[in-house]
Amino acid sequence: MSSSPEPVLDANLAVALDALLAEQSVTRAAARLRTSPAAMSRTLGRLRRVLQDPLLVRAGQTMVPTPRAQALREEAAAVVRGLGALLAPGTGVAPSDLRRTFTLQAADLVGAALAPGLLRLARQEAPGVSLRFRAEDLEAGPALREGRIDLEVGSIDHVDPETRVEELVTLRMAAAVRSGHSLAEGPLTPDRLAAAEHVVVSRRGRFTGPLDTALAERNLRRRVTVVLPSHLAAMTLAADSDAVCLIPTALPGSAPSPLTEVAATLGLRLLDIPLPLPPLAIGMAWHPRHAADAGHHWLRDAVRRTLRPGANRRT
Repeated sequence: MSSSPEPVLDANLAVALDALLAEQSVTRAAARLRTSPAAMSRTLGRLRRVLQDPLLVRAGQTMVPTPRAQALREEAAAVVRGLGALLAPGTGVAPSDLRRTFTLQAADLVGAALAPGLLRLARQEAPGVSLRFRAEDLEAGPALREGRIDLEVGSIDHVDPETRVEELVTLRMAAAVRSGHSLAEGPLTPDRLAAAEHVVVSRRGRFTGPLDTALAERNLRRRVTVVLPSHLAAMTLAADSDAVCLIPTALPGSAPSPLTEVAATLGLRLLDIPLPLPPLAIGMAWHPRHAADAGHHWLRDAVRRTLRPGANRRT
């Protein structure tokens, strides 16, 4: 014996039922829902068939609800209120009301520059927010698409097509040396820079980079004695040896970069490189699923204000 098919749910019927029971008039219910009396009359007929009850019956010049209709009135109104809340546009959430953990992916130097300022903003504006930093993956991965991270911050060059990217700041490379280093005495020339001992930062273990290309154009070659996967490790080595470490810093005339503050903490001096090197763009990337999320708006704005001092608040 086959079972009868399940009835198809129609939210419009619940809205019409609420209007009819509240107004007890086809004409007034039609006006309330901005439809025609004929269309509302047809809807009433459909409701009668679905509920197997006349719902509203004539009593002289008016219509009165049946006992079943009276019993359904409050329930129908509650359903419509629930639908309204479900389908209403999202409302903003005050940062102070956020109770969330955000996961960010960043290179170690970017994370070291970002974390103190971001944590300070969280304490001031969103004390219920916790931050989790993940190291950069060796290979590009779909972490944003899969929801494993909320935001990627750094040199964005391997995103999925739908990923949204915003450039935050453009930096230049500088030579970081310990206090008292011989390179800090007198003008820094390409020859002196090439002759120094160098530590290179590369997650893939590469010995060469843009500086080597610029030196080769002048028939110069630098001496790389160690390759490290981390900027912080390389900067720590440079602070305690004669090795030169290249780090990103603010462009001339720009506001000081938090990345520069990390070098200052280690006691490093930053020297202008006398060669044309390509600038480094630092940005943030996020998946469009977070585009309208109020909490993610706050996170993006906080990152923006931390890495770009003086930035206007936006979403």
